[in-house]
Amino acid sequence: MADEEKRQSREQAKLEQRSFLLMLVLVTWLFFYLLKPFFGAVFWACVIGLLFYPLYQRLLKLWGNRRNLAAVATLAVCMCIGIVPLLFVLGSFFQQGAVLYQHLQTGEIDPGKYVERIREAFPAVQQFLERFDLDLNNLKDQLSGAAMTVSGYIAQNAVQLGQGTLQLFVSLGLMLYVAFFMLRDGPWLVALLVRALPLGDEREHLLFAKFAEVTRATVKGNLVVAAVQGTLGGLILWLLGIPGALLWGMVMTLLSLIPVVGAGLIWGPVAIYLFAIGHWGQGLTLTLFGVGVIGLVDNILRPVLVGRDTKLPDYIVLLSTLGGFAMFGMNGFVIGPLLAALFVAFWGIFMREFNAPQIILEDDSFAEEESVRDRE
Repeated sequence: MADEEKRQSREQAKLEQRSFLLMLVLVTWLFFYLLKPFFGAVFWACVIGLLFYPLYQRLLKLWGNRRNLAAVATLAVCMCIGIVPLLFVLGSFFQQGAVLYQHLQTGEIDPGKYVERIREAFPAVQQFLERFDLDLNNLKDQLSGAAMTVSGYIAQNAVQLGQGTLQLFVSLGLMLYVAFFMLRDGPWLVALLVRALPLGDEREHLLFAKFAEVTRATVKGNLVVAAVQGTLGGLILWLLGIPGALLWGMVMTLLSLIPVVGAGLIWGPVAIYLFAIGHWGQGLTLTLFGVGVIGLVDNILRPVLVGRDTKLPDYIVLLSTLGGFAMFGMNGFVIGPLLAALFVAFWGIFMREFNAPQIILEDDSFAEEESVRDRE
């Protein structure tokens, strides 16, 4: 009788535990679903907390452990060097996009005319496309339609940006508000997560360190590379007298977030067009500058600032960045490499601790353990 009661008690305890875990998962999912509209603000608040935490620590030591004052001062620095310039650049981008849309509507700019110039200058292009059953006339129509769609989208968002100023500042205020607590209470929040997650404290500390390392490297590295490439690209277009150099420089800045091919998607077609209309000097100058200067920035700075700290191969960085853009929009240039780094970290822990004793993980690179030699 006593054994039967113990058995029933254990079954009741298991039922209660499973029911609690089910409700825990459900409530957690509902909570994150509730925060979905504020995902961007919360995510970038976490990024700001990670990027500026070293500055916060210095101010904290300087001002005698006054946490609130140090956090506010850190956010003020963040506003001055990051957010205000970004808002200025985005405002200029949308303004230039609206002007481009007006020129496309009035016919002052005709993308089809540029494609026709290229076909006349390079007849081999038409023959090459015909081998793949591609019609250059259809390409002209598609290019014109795409130009109208993209510029119209930018112009529409320019209007919405002006009309939605209140919403913009509300989102910005929410981001800074959350970032304040990320800076002030960051260590306590990490300790709370380590205590709550059932992964093992050592593994959790390793994963959180990887999360912080990859986030800092990705944001700082990609933004520096994008800013440098966009500035250089806009400058060379302006020097060559290309219309809308400021707009195309900003577009190159955005596209430079994509490794390897980013800025070349703009200066490459412009160089081809310059060759097509007979401006060989300008075309050659732009090509040499694009390959030798803009491309060199990507080849030198990105591996140093991004690849070295994330310890990810270049092809993984490229694929994860593209996938991140496809799934998460502009936030994807951070989230994509971050998920890739966590994927590598999780599998590294698994292989080191659960699977193959002959393989060890050293600085996120794999080396064979000479176990046989050690035993001998």
